[in-house]
Formats: sequence, structure tokens, C-alpha cells
Amino acid sequence: MKINFVSLGCDKNLVDSERMIALCSRAGYEFTDELSDAQVIVVNSCCFIDSAKEESINELLNLASFKDAGVLKCLVLAGCMAERYEKEIGKELPEVDVLVRIKDFDKVAVKINAFLESKGIKAPECKDPDGVKDGEESAYRVLSTAGHYEYLKIAEGCDKHCTYCIIPEIRGSYKSVPMIKLLNEARFLSEQGVKELILVAQETLSYGMDLYGRKALPELLHKLCEIEGIKWIRLMYCYPEEIDRELIETLKTEKKICHYLDIPVQHASDGILKRMGRRCDSLKLKEVIGLLRKEIPDIAIRTTLIAGFPGETEKDFNELKDFVKETRFDRLGCFMYSREEGTAAAEFEDQLSDRVKAERRDTIMELQQEIVFEDAKRFIGRELEVMIEGTLPEDGVYVGRTYRDAPDVDGYIFMDFADTQGKLVTGDFVKARVTGTHEYDLVGEII
Repeated sequence: MKINFVSLGCDKNLVDSERMIALCSRAGYEFTDELSDAQVIVVNSCCFIDSAKEESINELLNLASFKDAGVLKCLVLAGCMAERYEKEIGKELPEVDVLVRIKDFDKVAVKINAFLESKGIKAPECKDPDGVKDGEESAYRVLSTAGHYEYLKIAEGCDKHCTYCIIPEIRGSYKSVPMIKLLNEARFLSEQGVKELILVAQETLSYGMDLYGRKALPELLHKLCEIEGIKWIRLMYCYPEEIDRELIETLKTEKKICHYLDIPVQHASDGILKRMGRRCDSLKLKEVIGLLRKEIPDIAIRTTLIAGFPGETEKDFNELKDFVKETRFDRLGCFMYSREEGTAAAEFEDQLSDRVKAERRDTIMELQQEIVFEDAKRFIGRELEVMIEGTLPEDGVYVGRTYRDAPDVDGYIFMDFADTQGKLVTGDFVKARVTGTHEYDLVGEII
């Protein structure tokens, strides 16, 4: 019986999907890329903001149409939306046959089998009757990326409780994955040909506090750097108040760790930061970023901002604009505030109109565009290590990423085939000299 997985939302969801694919494979299901061939389709959903919720619902309704052709027998809703709206799904989305909540990911195959058998459909025979062995629980995944980079989810849940965020209600409190499991998983990924590990969690820098009573990320990083085959290690979702000297020293001394940090600051007005429930004021933000750039001069800093938070005045927004101009982030994304039911901020007075939120978001992104276009020029003439991402054969160029660029969210560097004749493959590393820029991207030549 063939099964297809549709993974929506964040990279952390993607890791969950890869583990469910592996579990279903062990249970005897055959994975297919073709939706029209699948007897079972699993949608691993996101409902972090309204647009993500709408995407999940629309995807489910579109996929349900495959039942009309008679091939699709079971439509499964898994993940955040199943967790958050378990009671409502049956009434509002009768197209869904099976719900798999976050805590039930390991039972995904069991739940699908039970539904099929209730309809008189024979489920596959388990290929692995002995089940997952000790030490393999977090290591066995079916990789769904190109295979040269993969995400390593080091924790689940969150204890920050920002007033705009529903994640703690959906995913629960912060739970670090034991270090031995992460190291087993990283070795497994390396054996599959993965060369870049991207560490993710709702907040990565608190890793280990619940298990070991201390921040254990530096220790984990040192051990990950020892794994043969891993070339780059990248850190995402690093809250600014958790950045300390030990982390900075680890970034400076471990050669495999990219000089890149994703630091979601969300705003720069102290009044708005307080209303958001953030634990870092504007002065601390500037101190942390200044220290990082002093200690690691070539560091690339990515951030995310929220425009139009309830009560955001013109003064607050001007402070945010000034902060963006002064800080000159290397990478930045700005999003309109989304009023999410169940969050404290949803009940705040002074909610702003969508028009104002959109205008402010666009203003920030226009500012950032000017900064990025100007700063990119300083890389002309520099030599950078590049990971090959693919080719544009009709143009005779390679597409690559530097240490400054995370997959899917940042830019690329484009390089002529030149003497290589297009023989380099995805995941290869080369040295390139930057010769020009094109909007958010770089242009270079292989040396």
C-alpha cells in the first residue's frame, strides 16, 4: 500500500514528517511521490498563524478530491492542527479520516491500520516486527531533503510564553532530546551523506537546562564537530538573552560551526518588547549584537521582526526603523502581527488594522532591501567556501550557498561552469571568488 506525506510549516515539522515516514515504512507502507498513486496521504499540519491554518485546511480539501478517483482510502491529519483542534476537526472537516496528535506520532501506522481495517481494507504486513531498537528512536528517519543538509531537532516545546505565540499550548513545555540520541542521529545522518547539520528547536540555546541543569549546547556542539563527514553546523532560533561568552567562544574555536546565528528579536521598542513578553530590552539587544560582531567579525546575523503588534504607536515603529538602520542585519524577515486565538495578545486592546500592519511590514522590508544590496558589494573580491546546491544547465551556472546562507530562507551565489564542465554535484564544496551581486544574491567564479 502506497503512502504520501505532505509536510507544511517549519523545518521542525519536516523532521517529524521524516520520522513518521520511517515508522510507516517499517510498518510495510511504500512511500510514493505521486499523490494520485497514494492510498494513504498524511498531512503534517501547521497552525502557528492564521495563514498557516488556512494553508493546512486548503491542502486537506484539495487532497480529499483524490477520494473521488477511488485510489485514496485514508486522509490523515497530523501535527499542530490535530493537536490544537482535535475536537473541532470531526465536525468541521469530515474529509479527515484519522487524527494523529503530536504525542501520538509514534502510533501513526497503528492508527492508519486501525482505520483501514475498520473499512474492510487489509493493511500492510509489518516489515519490521521487532520494532525500533533501543538507541534508534531518534536516529531512524527517511530523508526528504536533497540529502546534503538536514535538520537536527534538539528539543521540543517552549517555556518562553511570548504573548503572541500559541506554541507552548500546542507543543508543551521545553523538553531537550538526550545528547546520546542526538549524537546517534547525527552519525546516522552523516552516514546518509549529510554534510550540513542545521540545529533547530523552538529555542536552541536553552538546550539541556531541563535534563542536565545547565546549558549544554556548547558541549553538544563540540561533540557534533567530532563526527566525520559533517562539514558545516548551523544554529537557528537563538534567543538573544541566552547568548553568552561560552557560546561565542564555541563559535570562534570550532571550525565546523558556521559564523551564522539566527536571532529572532521581534521588535526594538522596550514598550512593545514588554507587551510581547520578551526577556530582552533594546539595550541588551544592541549589546549582544555588538559583542558578537566584535568577537566574530565575519558573523552573519539573521533576525525576524513583527510589525503592527497591538498598541504599536508611530513612536514604537520609528524606534524599530531606527534599530534596523543602525544594526544593519545581514538577513531579516518581517511579518505582520497575526491575532491568534488562545494567546494573551489576542485579548489586548489597540489592535491595529491589517492595512497599517502591512504598510509597516513593507516599510521594514524596503529598508532591509537597501541595507542588503549595499552591504553585498563589500564581498566583491572576497573568496568564500561554497556548497553546491544544484545547476542551471541552460545558463551554464552552478547555484551554491555560502556559510552566510541557510537553505530556503537566505540567498545564493551563482557561478559559471568554467573548467568544471558541470561535473560538480549537489553537496560538493568549492572555493569561489565573488565578482558581483544581483539583488539578494552573489555572483562569483570558481577558483
